[in-house]
Formats: sequence, C-alpha cells, structure tokens
Amino acid sequence: MQEEESVTDTSSGPSSAPVPTEANPADAIQARWAWVAPEVWTERMLTALEQGVRGGHWYTLMDKVAALSTLRAAFARVKVNRGAAGVDHVTVAMYEQRLEANLTELSTALQTGTYRPQPIRRHWIPKPGTRQHRPLGIPTVRDRVVQSAVRLVLEPIFEAGFAEHSYGFRPRRGTKDALRRVEALLRSGYVHVVDADLQSYFDSIPHAPLRARVQSKVRDGRVLALLDAFLHQPIFEGLAPWTPEEGTPQGAVISPLLANLYLDPLDHAMAAAGFEMVRYADDLVVLCRTPEDAAQALRLLQSWTSAAGLRLHPEKTRVMDAQQSGGFDFLGYHFERGYRWPRAKSVKKLRATLRPKTRRTHGQSLAVTIADVNPVLRGWFEYFKHSHPTAFRPIDAWVRMRLRSILRKRQGRQGRAQRPDHRRWPCRFFEEQGLFSLTTAHAQLRQSLAR
Repeated sequence: MQEEESVTDTSSGPSSAPVPTEANPADAIQARWAWVAPEVWTERMLTALEQGVRGGHWYTLMDKVAALSTLRAAFARVKVNRGAAGVDHVTVAMYEQRLEANLTELSTALQTGTYRPQPIRRHWIPKPGTRQHRPLGIPTVRDRVVQSAVRLVLEPIFEAGFAEHSYGFRPRRGTKDALRRVEALLRSGYVHVVDADLQSYFDSIPHAPLRARVQSKVRDGRVLALLDAFLHQPIFEGLAPWTPEEGTPQGAVISPLLANLYLDPLDHAMAAAGFEMVRYADDLVVLCRTPEDAAQALRLLQSWTSAAGLRLHPEKTRVMDAQQSGGFDFLGYHFERGYRWPRAKSVKKLRATLRPKTRRTHGQSLAVTIADVNPVLRGWFEYFKHSHPTAFRPIDAWVRMRLRSILRKRQGRQGRAQRPDHRRWPCRFFEEQGLFSLTTAHAQLRQSLAR
C-alpha cells in the first residue's frame, strides 16, 4: 500500500489532472484522460467522449475490442495481475509462449462471432478474522484477456458519469482517498453514521437491470452479447458446472466495472438527497450531522436496494454515533471517538500471514526469518500508519514473542517464550538483528510530520 500523503489528491475524478492555463483543447483532453489505453482511445474518440456522441449511445465498439493492439494491451494487464489458471489449466506464462498466435486466433474469433468464454473455476477463500469463506471466480487466461479488452474500451464511457464519492476500482482513486474523505467528514461533524453491508453483492446483482444500464450508453449488439456471455458463464464447483442466474463473479476482470455501474444510480440518489456517502465497491458508509438525517439516509438506502433487487445485511447494517463507544469499520480501519486504528480482522489477518513464517520448527535462521517477516510488516504499516499509536506496540510484542519462541526451541526448551526469554533476547537484540518495528516507524513518522 502507498502512503497517503505522497499521493496527489484526485478526488475530482478524470477532470482533476492539472492542465496548464495556456494548454490547447486537445492537450487539455489528453491530460484529463491520460489513464486510458492509447491503443483504444484516440484523440478523436476522447473528443467524442467529452463532447458527447449522438443520442448518448456508442454503437461501433467491437472492432476496438477485437483489435490486436487492444488485445496486446489487455494481455499486458493480465500478466501484471498474474492470477491462477482457469479450468483449462493454462497459466499466464504458458499463454505467453505463443502469444501472437493466441491473440490472432482470439481476434479472429471475436470478429467472426465464434468466441465463447469457457467455464469459470470457483475457489473458496477464507474471510479474514472469521470462519466463513467467500467465493472467488477464476476465468481462464484467454477469457481474462477478452474481459480486459472489453474493460479498456468501456470503462472511459461510464467513468465520465460516475459519482464523486465512489472510490473503488476506479482510475486514479483508491482506499486512501476514501479514508481521507471519511476522516474529513468526521472532523466536520458528520458523526452519525449509517454503516451498511450489501449482502453477497457481487453474487446477487440482477442481470436484466444490469444489462439495461450498460445498454443506456452502449448499443453495439456484439459487445452486449459478449457481456451476456460473461454473465452466464458456467461455474465449475465440485463435479458439475452450473449457470448463474444473477451476479458477476468476484475475480472476473470485468466485474468491478459492472459492480460500480450497477450502484452508480444509488450514488447519485444519495447525493441528490444531500447525503454524504463514501463508497468503495460494495463497502459504503453514509455520514450525517444528526441522528434524524442518518435514519432518513438508512430509509432511502433500504428503499433503493430493495427496488434494485439487492439485500442489506440485517445484522451488519446499523446507525451509530462515531463519538460513542463501538464505532464502525471501513476499509480495514476502525473509527471511534475521533481516532482510528486497524480493525480486529485486519490484525487477525496480519497474524495469520506471519504465523507460517515464524513457526518454531521451520528450520530457517533468524536472519532469514526476519528478512521474510519485514516486508509484510512494512507493507502493513504503510497502510495503517495513521492509526492511533497504541495500535502498534501489541503487534511488535507478538512478533518478538514468536521469534523468541524460535530461539527458545533451538536451545532445547519447549513451549512459547517465557519472561526469562525477554531478558535473554531483549527488544534491543531484535533491533540489532534488523527486525522492523511498527512502534519505531510510527514514532519516526510523527517526528517527520512535526518538522
């Protein structure tokens, strides 16, 4: 994760890129849309995107999806994101071995209408801090390339109209922007919070209204048919495939765009009603000044989701006062009484990541173990470094306990580290060995900010 201060604030979306006063219109357009794929979005197309197309509909897009230049750009993104093989067992590396031939075949299949997506391999992954699991859909590399190409073509069309307070899976935006917005609203007195949870959102999006929202701007029948094929891809789970009647699989490249598109009317409805909502994909909170406003916001949210065929989790959706004990969680952080710190699940996830690296029986030297642990701690700190100082000391102590237990085992003693081990291997010892300390890093950060 990148640090929050080092990232330029892009909260105003595509139009926020700095443009010189004397820049000509073409340069200004290029600056605003610098993130789009140049293989697809020519200067002429960007001008049409800004000025609008006739009737507000885009008709001829499949030729852009099927172009070899677009497919090459799409594969480059698939390669960067890596990911596992699908049902055909073809990895990214294997697909790349005959890349040009594969892309040429794919381009021909898209142009002739013979392309058919393969089934999705479903894999269940644990939810951090719980015993529950969530489904992850893994398309084949071939299908991920096509979905990436479709996203390169469609994303700018819809991005132009997305709401200001939507931050998830959008260009030049991220969790840091959403967290900054929540923090700013809390400091401005918006402390009555609707903490909402959309139950199984990605798996429950109704197909017909989703398609209608795509069709509101895209009228290329071949592209619409391609999206239909993605939404109805069979899912392999167990011994037999089944075809979903709703939802878009988490793990599919096109899913984040479709998920944002389906919730975009909610974004605009909340803004039109005067409510401050912050949304990152399906994670959302509404921050209000009074309990009455929060209750009204919840009613609007309940009404909209019900009409849209979605469900609010009855136990996880609530109205609360962020100034009181209890607080709320958002994007890995816990907010309460003017402070924020890592939520309990975030700490559990960190410990779950570090446990296999610090087993007493793994046989690695202390230096190798510390070298393996440090990148995890540094990455975690970069995201959670704006937490209250008390959040870091218990984690540091837990990591040192794990390392002392390793050293204790090598001296022939059983069990976890005991109090005498603290004197045998004090905190300074691990500092000298190069162990990254969250507490020390936070203290240094505060000093640098004070200067």
